[in-house]
Amino acid sequence: MAIKTVGVVGCGLMGAGIAQVAAQAGFPTTVVEANQALLDKGLGNIRKSLEALVAKARMDQRVKDETLGRLKGATALDALREVDLVIEAITENQAVKNETFARLDSICLPHALLATNTSSCNITAMAAATRRPGQVLGLHFFNPVPLMKLVEVVQTIVTDEKTVLSAYEWVQGIGKVPVKAKDSTAFIVNRLLVPYLLDAVRVFEAGLASLEDIDQAMKLGCGYPMGPFTLLDLVGLDTAMFVAEVMFEEFREPRYAPPPLLKRMVMAGRLGRKSGRGFYDYSAK
Repeated sequence: MAIKTVGVVGCGLMGAGIAQVAAQAGFPTTVVEANQALLDKGLGNIRKSLEALVAKARMDQRVKDETLGRLKGATALDALREVDLVIEAITENQAVKNETFARLDSICLPHALLATNTSSCNITAMAAATRRPGQVLGLHFFNPVPLMKLVEVVQTIVTDEKTVLSAYEWVQGIGKVPVKAKDSTAFIVNRLLVPYLLDAVRVFEAGLASLEDIDQAMKLGCGYPMGPFTLLDLVGLDTAMFVAEVMFEEFREPRYAPPPLLKRMVMAGRLGRKSGRGFYDYSAK
């Protein structure tokens, strides 16, 4: 099935990014938020993102205007009644996601594909909440969406092959690079990344080296663009701990268990850049 129109549920950081890249690639896109205030904020962030590209001469004013012209906002899921692909990008709560997929199933056209941007929830459970499980899959984008090229195309045990093919081709059509993965907690990137980040915390916790030296070692020794503590602060320590807890619940392997220091930092409200302080202090910046 050729995907011609797109819907996005949620216009937060990830949802806004997904809506932006879909509209930039030429797809009429409708984004839905819970209320008008959140919708206005999300659409405003998309406009700012596009204006920044124009200011940096990375986009023409005409292209910006055309992109915004392909974007529509709404506060009711009924606005997605006619789209070919819906991408859900709401809170990482399994029950809420299942309920959202059940509602989308009752609203959307029979041929529509229903995708989730989840990084940790069970996609099979979302599919089971619908009467079209073969048309449900994961499309896991990475932050910041307009810049990051990778999208994990996640297939459940009940996802049809034609659904995967259509979604895979659509991801290529918006200028991203798709990789296929099965519906298993954390997929590819987080399955490998999270244990590495947790081990970095354990190394620091054990007193082996300083934050700065661990970050520097991984940047220069492994060629990573940023060290593990800089990355943790960027992602958010609460987000990293949440994903780790989900992985530990699924696999019961000690390497997925959040270290005590990470738990205590989250308890103390040191969540990284978004709170002004995590492993590093950003309050003066």
